[in-house]
Amino acid sequence: MSTLIVLLPPRDPAVPSQEWQLPELPFLLLDKTGRTQRAGRSALPLLPRAGTVVLMVAARDLLLMPATLPPLCGPKLRQALPNIVEDQLIQDPQTCHIAVDPQALADGRQLLAIVDRGWFRFICEAFTAAGHRSLRAVPVTRCLPQAPVAETVASLAETAAAHADAREPVLAGAAGAAGVATSLPGVAPVVAPEVPSVVPMVAAVLGAVVQTAPALLLEGAVESSGVPRVELAIARGLQGEGLAAPADAVNATLSALAGAALVSLYMLTEVPGNEPSHATTSPARLAAHIHGASPLPFEQLARRALECRFDLCQFEFASQPWRLDRATLRRLRLPIALGLGALVVAIIGANVQWLMLARQRDAINTQMTELLLNTFPKTTVVLDAPDQMARQVQQLRVAAGELSPEDFLSLADGLARSLSPLPVNGLAALDYHDHRLDVTFKPEIKVDPDFAKRLARNGLTGAIDSSTGKWTIRNGQ
Repeated sequence: MSTLIVLLPPRDPAVPSQEWQLPELPFLLLDKTGRTQRAGRSALPLLPRAGTVVLMVAARDLLLMPATLPPLCGPKLRQALPNIVEDQLIQDPQTCHIAVDPQALADGRQLLAIVDRGWFRFICEAFTAAGHRSLRAVPVTRCLPQAPVAETVASLAETAAAHADAREPVLAGAAGAAGVATSLPGVAPVVAPEVPSVVPMVAAVLGAVVQTAPALLLEGAVESSGVPRVELAIARGLQGEGLAAPADAVNATLSALAGAALVSLYMLTEVPGNEPSHATTSPARLAAHIHGASPLPFEQLARRALECRFDLCQFEFASQPWRLDRATLRRLRLPIALGLGALVVAIIGANVQWLMLARQRDAINTQMTELLLNTFPKTTVVLDAPDQMARQVQQLRVAAGELSPEDFLSLADGLARSLSPLPVNGLAALDYHDHRLDVTFKPEIKVDPDFAKRLARNGLTGAIDSSTGKWTIRNGQ
């Protein structure tokens, strides 16, 4: 099954909901084996179709926070979530969609992802209306590269040393410095000696801020000084955050946010549609303002989205490919019309054939009745012409002295011709009733397996009763 991975822009809080529009979106299309089929940038209605669509939600649109959840699930948990996070939100929690990370934290708490319900509904309905049925949404911070293990261990060791020697002055870059680490060149580190534990920070510049206002869809956000604003996605372990900042203030901002933690900075590159240009928001111009950033190819970011198990499409946004909506019915109009037409044709054809067979049956019954009345004019009532004809013919045979195939003599004659190689004196008893002959052999006589075949050659059928050992012989014609 193919997979389409799409990077979403953040919501512009200044744009009202009735004016929300999505710009051209960068995407990556993978086949069922995981090989890249297409990569590009396209408007939503022109995105390629795939079995599964993975949406990378912008970091600025999500609030990731740990919380202790009650032992609830399903609709009850959904009702309880707004009460759990209302003290941490400025926005009304009832207007937010809250998703629960299935992976619990080390302290037993679970991570919650909070997003504006109206914006998330707008995105899901837009993709559904465009024909994408199976949707998954993951935080883009979960798609960033993980901090190297060596750096994580070094950061924790330096933090412990800083905590033990907190009262001594520390200078940045000095030998044996404790609790100070940064991977950003040209920025003075921030000393945080009282922090008991530090999680390394991974940050990524995901490009210039994209305006979602209808009049500014093709323009980037540029400060009055001419420096563009960029999107920052920051991951601290499983948690993450996002912000927009001027490009020339990225290093200082990250250093202030990191404190004593190590910082790994990346810049998104090889984004489809971002060919080299002289625009202020081009990747080459952004790199001139940001120092120490490692390249992060768009394909690597998209493939890490496949590994994320935190699906934001939960509760009312859970993917339901079987659900019939207007878009699905619109696509199925022709197949449904063809199916209904075929059903109508089948019903009409079955009724026409039944009428033809009924007329043929009536004609045959009329012929059989006429034949019976012509042969036996004294017949007054005709109920079953074939049965009455057979009984009348049998009566004529009896009246003429002809033996019936079901008479005792006829059955005994056929039995006698079928006995060989069985001895004639091997019969213990013969019992005739109801047009059948019951034959009992003596105990010492062993009936061979070909006895039934010899009976069939003489126009008889024979069956043995396993409980009594008797053979029942009837006329086989």
